[in-house]
Amino acid sequence: MHIHILGICGTFMGGVAVIAKQSGHRVTGCDADVYPPMSTQLEAQGIELVRGYGAEQLELAPDLWVIGNVVSRGNPLMEAVLDRGDPYVSGPQWITDHVLKSKWVLAVAGTHGKTTTASMLAWLLADAGLNPGFLIGGVPGNFGVSARATESRIFVIEADEYDTAFFDKRSKFVHYRPRTAILNNLEFDHADIFSDLGAIENQFHHFVRTIPRSGLILVNAADAAIERVLIRGCWTPVQRIGDADGWQARDAGSGCFSVLLREREVGTVRWALLGEHNRMNALAAIAAAHHAGVPAGQAIASLARFRGVRRRLELRGIERGVSVYDDFAHHPTAIRATIAGLREKVGSERILAVLEPRSHTMKRGVMKDELAQSLAGAERVYCYCADLAWDARAALAPLGGKAACETDLEVLVAALSREAQDGDHVLIMSNGGFGGIHQKLLAALAKDR
Repeated sequence: MHIHILGICGTFMGGVAVIAKQSGHRVTGCDADVYPPMSTQLEAQGIELVRGYGAEQLELAPDLWVIGNVVSRGNPLMEAVLDRGDPYVSGPQWITDHVLKSKWVLAVAGTHGKTTTASMLAWLLADAGLNPGFLIGGVPGNFGVSARATESRIFVIEADEYDTAFFDKRSKFVHYRPRTAILNNLEFDHADIFSDLGAIENQFHHFVRTIPRSGLILVNAADAAIERVLIRGCWTPVQRIGDADGWQARDAGSGCFSVLLREREVGTVRWALLGEHNRMNALAAIAAAHHAGVPAGQAIASLARFRGVRRRLELRGIERGVSVYDDFAHHPTAIRATIAGLREKVGSERILAVLEPRSHTMKRGVMKDELAQSLAGAERVYCYCADLAWDARAALAPLGGKAACETDLEVLVAALSREAQDGDHVLIMSNGGFGGIHQKLLAALAKDR
């Protein structure tokens, strides 16, 4: 089958493309912005890319058009497909129909931690010899790719609550029909498509309704929103993470922790990852792998060899004694957790936090009042506030003189280079490329040496 993917350079759709290609299909695709690293990853798979959404792409005559949620009515190629009456499906529907329907699906959902937890889980299953397929919204260090197809009956998928397509406004995850599901946490996000937290809870309950009674739901015991979802009706066994009747972590010093199942210790995780959020992610991954048949002790041993995920407290370089990190955090809860995790590592050394409020929710200023508190753990705070619909300086005013806002990226890089001292840690947080700020800062630090 020849499929042509609209919006192919998105993380999810790019993963669909890779899996389709590895499954033996001819795959082509288009996007408005075709650029590395996704473009080079796809081209390395032998996938032909077209820039833009011109109607002339009808001449490719694929058997099926696969539509990403970046595409809306008025898109010239989509309008031409509709006019001609060609068959089309969403990305989530395609992956369900052609890959997931014959698999034991392990789905990782939640506002935060999906990518890291799914990456951990895929690694635990792979290290146990189960050879899972996976589709993850990031690149796990243990695999070097975000998606792969295998002959295994096991498949791990990052289960996103964002909408499916312009013609299917359900959350992506309702398509996946998992046997094992993780609900990490639940907060308000995606203000461009959800009116409030209750609207997101509705989608999560739709997801819960799809999980069979022979399956398992693993939930964060401390999350009130998840409890509200379950109270509305649950037909599947539930295990709680962080609860005496389920899975718990107990600090074992030096960043390590013991794992307990129903208050019985089953092993100790010895690894280099930081933060309470990662301990919760690890417990969920261990529990899900256990449900799929991996002994807890084996999963715990495998975590010692987990290499993390790109753009999750990823050290991009050190210049002039200044360490520069890249992180995907863009929600106040994630920002606070990321700073706390880095603080565990660096102790009293200075953290210079740099934020680009780039997500739809942050650009709308929905959470601006929480921003100052989430950044308070850093010694200095810089906010890139170009193209915001709200006053970043007013929002960060509670931080006083330790916060600065800039609308010019080059000015921001220069200010950081002047401020940073030997032993400092610059933590750059954005859910986008942030104009290549990481390399620009490292170059400026080297130049000013």
